[in-house]
Amino acid sequence: MVSIPAQEQSGASLEQPGVTQEPTGLTQESAVLTQEPTGRYATHDVTNQPPPLAPYDASEDTALFEGLRREGAGWAEEDIRRLGLRAGSAEAQEWGELANRHEPELRTHDRYGRRVDEVEFHPSWHHLMRVAVAEGLAGAPWADERPGAHVARTAGGLVWGHTEAGHGCPTSMTYAAVPVLRRQPELAKVYEPLLTSREYDPELRVPTEKRGLLAGMGMTEKQGGSDVRTNTTTATPTTEPGMYTLRGHKWFTSAPMCDVFLVLAQAPGGLSCFLVPRVLPDGSRNTFRIQRLKDKLGNRSNASSEPEFDGTVAWLVGPEGRGVKTIIEMVNCTRLDCVMSSATLMRKTLVEAGHHVRHRRAFGARLLDQPLMRNVLADLALESEAATTLTLRLAGAADRAVRGDDADGAEAAFRRIATAVGKYWVTKRGPAFTAEALECLGGNGYVEESGMPRHYREAPLLSIWEGSGNVNALDVLRALSREPATVEALFAELALAQGVDARLDAAVTRLKGLLAAGSEAGARRLVEQMALALQASLLVRHAPAPVADAFCASRLGGDWGHAFGTLPEAADVDGILARALPGGV
Repeated sequence: MVSIPAQEQSGASLEQPGVTQEPTGLTQESAVLTQEPTGRYATHDVTNQPPPLAPYDASEDTALFEGLRREGAGWAEEDIRRLGLRAGSAEAQEWGELANRHEPELRTHDRYGRRVDEVEFHPSWHHLMRVAVAEGLAGAPWADERPGAHVARTAGGLVWGHTEAGHGCPTSMTYAAVPVLRRQPELAKVYEPLLTSREYDPELRVPTEKRGLLAGMGMTEKQGGSDVRTNTTTATPTTEPGMYTLRGHKWFTSAPMCDVFLVLAQAPGGLSCFLVPRVLPDGSRNTFRIQRLKDKLGNRSNASSEPEFDGTVAWLVGPEGRGVKTIIEMVNCTRLDCVMSSATLMRKTLVEAGHHVRHRRAFGARLLDQPLMRNVLADLALESEAATTLTLRLAGAADRAVRGDDADGAEAAFRRIATAVGKYWVTKRGPAFTAEALECLGGNGYVEESGMPRHYREAPLLSIWEGSGNVNALDVLRALSREPATVEALFAELALAQGVDARLDAAVTRLKGLLAAGSEAGARRLVEQMALALQASLLVRHAPAPVADAFCASRLGGDWGHAFGTLPEAADVDGILARALPGGV
């Protein structure tokens, strides 16, 4: 027992209001130790800590709205601003935190022993999903005839993603399933109106009796992963035209609570694509045995599963033997969403870092006023704006391609090559970016309460899902060799900035040399240079001089180090930060 001398007790009395009374069995000395600190022993006065960020406007991003207007969706600006305020509200931020703290739970059987294979979620997950679907972040753009509808959805994702990333998985797959189902018009007629609905209906029921549907995807298997042609799940035709039964085990199927799934299986004619509903038209549960939920690094709010098919009823989508070609449109859409989600994480963590350094002081000055910290933040801001600008350009290409506003096919060709390039590069930059943003908060950023560890764990996922770095780099090589129009589309885009910046012109010349070499071992280097040249060309054409000049100097001109915060002395850091950080610098 530690004893405090009377003269050190500052006259504290056990009868004073607010002081803990002496518990039974404790000495007077221990009672003194348990009282609330007062006077010169008060150690819990909170100073030099930032206030909570929320509420804030998650849409307060100049580059976002410039891109929204440029890509044909300026009509959505008011909705995006409204959604930004909701995303940054204390309520929505808490939903994101709670949905990750209280992870989904698998319930394989009900109390009577019947197999149900259901996943239970915290109410916060449902709140997030309800808003996302209502705001058109799932399949709604396919039912929206306005030019720019797909751009508006992407901008909405860049904003609503400030809450949390996990629930973006089912909304992304639902969005991506619609163009695939259109390969089978009789199925699209039944399911498309429900997949494009803005109503969230989470109960497992007969799909046609619901107000809205969610779609998932099951491609990979344990023995092959991205090499889906090695899939062993079999599809056996039934006597009913177009209906098959599946038998096999999928290795990584996210969002198993969805209503329908697009899956790959080996039919008599080869690897094929199938639609699998969780509940059959007669109201019975389709065989969809969830063996377990994955224990993932991040993305904890979202359930990822291993389902087993055993006599599972499915309907053929597209012709037999053309499964990869059929489902690839879904992959193209979800790859765009991976780019979008990485750009969202960058922006979210930049805003968090900027808020912290604006309110935190060290060595006699605000962190935000210290030159080295300003260099770090400006470097992050360049990366974030480049990612956001490229994301919206990709969305614009997708919108024009799928709407048919692309008479010569140039936008479709650009979308084909640039989405794979963007998926490789932007998602690769995410982990390093979030780590640096976290470090801006110091030790405060390393604790779970800050939210930064959750963002950091999320970042690597986006480079892995829908094809890892190598898969996307090789896909770019495949496009270049098999689809010459993609090369023309890429260089036509780069040519729009020709002659504006000598460093960009030199980078395009180097890129042409790398293309001529075209080795598989050099695929990553090639795609990286494509991405940097493409981002630079967009910034040179559309961003203010401080942003474009610093990006070209650092990313293309070699005036840069190996970590963020190494911008050249000539960079207009003040100009970059004034544009990037809400609330002034």
